[in-house]
Amino acid sequence: MVLVLDTAIAAAAVLAGRGPGLLGLLAAGPLLACARCGGRATALVAVYAGALCVIAGARPMMTGMALIVGVVAVFVSVIRGRREGALIRINDRVQRAILRPLPAEFGGVAFASHYQSATKQALVGGDLYDVAMTQYGPRFIIGDVKGKGLDAVGRCAAVLAVFRELAVAEPDLVNLATEMDARISKDLEIEDFVTVILADFAPGEVRIVNCGHHPPVKASTAPADLQLMAPGQAVPPLGLHPRPVRQDIALEPGDRLLFYTDGLVESRDHQGRFFDLCQQAIAEALAEPDLDVAIRQVVRLLLEHAGGRLHDDVLLVLGQPAAVEPAPGSGHLPGSISRR
Repeated sequence: MVLVLDTAIAAAAVLAGRGPGLLGLLAAGPLLACARCGGRATALVAVYAGALCVIAGARPMMTGMALIVGVVAVFVSVIRGRREGALIRINDRVQRAILRPLPAEFGGVAFASHYQSATKQALVGGDLYDVAMTQYGPRFIIGDVKGKGLDAVGRCAAVLAVFRELAVAEPDLVNLATEMDARISKDLEIEDFVTVILADFAPGEVRIVNCGHHPPVKASTAPADLQLMAPGQAVPPLGLHPRPVRQDIALEPGDRLLFYTDGLVESRDHQGRFFDLCQQAIAEALAEPDLDVAIRQVVRLLLEHAGGRLHDDVLLVLGQPAAVEPAPGSGHLPGSISRR
């Protein structure tokens, strides 16, 4: 685009017979290029602008000025590229600190997770998750804070810090959500909020408290089937003074729960249709024996729906209680865990 602009300027200068006046605008090409392009591309534009000056019969002084501007533009482009690279590396480390990889198995629960950024040079989003081992069993959180960028980073870090502090001491999920809201609300602006799901995995069930977050999906593997675990009543997000309610979800052997952020269900195709989470293809994907393969299949279906391009970050977490192996002869042997 910049090369076309310079070509048009040079052609207009020759045709109008106003070389000195219009040819001076050729210096704008390298300056525009340095704002978005790398050093090599900017250098190409600078050389091209200088060549057009010579071809169009510009004065030597004007040609020299164009080359000087080009050198400055290349220098600016290189410095900008280095700074952007440093920011991207910092962003990557921050994102990894917030979205720490979940263990393949934790407290008798098998996990698989996937984070898909909407941009190649990933901006830090507002998605968060974590798992903590408590005396009440493994306790999980997934959430989404309002906004993006550094403000969202601060809120994510604050939510996770409060969760890690309170999760190990508070036996009741409802009280945990209430205490987290009280702590977090002090640092939020009036219009800020955090949607979260808190979950306790127990034998044969998962107990959750949902504060304004998209409900999880229970996936049965034999036969492949899905059920949206919508709460009985809507509860506002943290920061909006919710009155949490506990929801108990029974799990049969082989059942799994898919937790996710809004980037999954709010993704649109070229016709503006939202992604259908409860379609049979998703049920079959989540029935894959390997949890990691199941997550990757869901991501593949999402990208196919969105035409390969996402408009919001997506966080997926798939959890399945590990099978309890029966003791030889009869019954179950408590505490004997094996991952399927």
